[in-house]
Amino acid sequence: MMPDLSQVGEAETKEWVPDNTAPVVMFDNVSKQYGRINALTSISFALSGGVTGVLGMNGAGKSTLFKLMMGKIKPSAGEVKLFGQNPWKNTAPYARVGFVPEHEKMHDWMTALDFITTFARLHGLTRDEAEKEATRVLNFVGLGDVMLKQIGRFSKGMRQRVKIAHALVNDPELIILDEPLQGCDPLARTSIMNVIRELGRMGRTVLVSSHILHEIERITEQIVILHNGRLLALGNSHAIREMLDQHPHKISITCEDPKALAKDVIDIEEVRGLSIPYANNLIIETQHFGVVHAKLPGIIVDNSHKVSQIDSPDDDLQSILRYLTGGS
Repeated sequence: MMPDLSQVGEAETKEWVPDNTAPVVMFDNVSKQYGRINALTSISFALSGGVTGVLGMNGAGKSTLFKLMMGKIKPSAGEVKLFGQNPWKNTAPYARVGFVPEHEKMHDWMTALDFITTFARLHGLTRDEAEKEATRVLNFVGLGDVMLKQIGRFSKGMRQRVKIAHALVNDPELIILDEPLQGCDPLARTSIMNVIRELGRMGRTVLVSSHILHEIERITEQIVILHNGRLLALGNSHAIREMLDQHPHKISITCEDPKALAKDVIDIEEVRGLSIPYANNLIIETQHFGVVHAKLPGIIVDNSHKVSQIDSPDDDLQSILRYLTGGS
């Protein structure tokens, strides 16, 4: 998980004094092209501290963004800086970075403890120091009780946590996690989310990519949205949702008597339209999604409506991308 800058030969490691006033990660008008394909176009942002979710559908540019940070590929234009330093001129900032790629082969015949200890040794620790540090990070990610088991016997979620422990063994200030929740069962997702939130509370700068909106919102309110290689939105998820209020949202309610519920809901000022597409289903249209959602429970309880499900069919990443890009 160390940066791969050798193919260019420009980078050099030299004595470096960190600039603690600089953003931890900064992209300055960065573009990346593969022939005629624009993987990223004119990306600019700066991040420091806490957890940031990097959202985008497959092919949006999330992995390219992370590869640029890790020095695996070079920008076609613009500049990437970590801790105020261009890593193509000096690789020293990578000593403060931990990286979990989306895909990676692991040594299944090794125990988790041996695997992490080996990589701790690569950071210059003695054998005793490395084993102590490996034990610490495995306990941190919740694998202390199975650290003597072979990795090949681990579930997908456990393997993902080994990878996170691997990225933490050098006590990094910047942690980059590429789709860490993909393929994990619900219990494993919860465990990994708890680890990520704890890293944010510790003041680390954590970037987590995903294409699932509600997963990221369970981890953080700070999000970056990429679409077709462009930065579509950056900021607090609540603020971004407020941008969407100019577009109608649908709320689907499965209930025993949709006509009776419609009569009570129609008095909500923020409701723009109602329909009953089939028995036991009421569809509410509104431009004020959060307001209506907040009022619904009181109306349902006060009027004794029997409701079995409330769903938001257009409250996913694809719908938000459609709204932000003006698509249909």
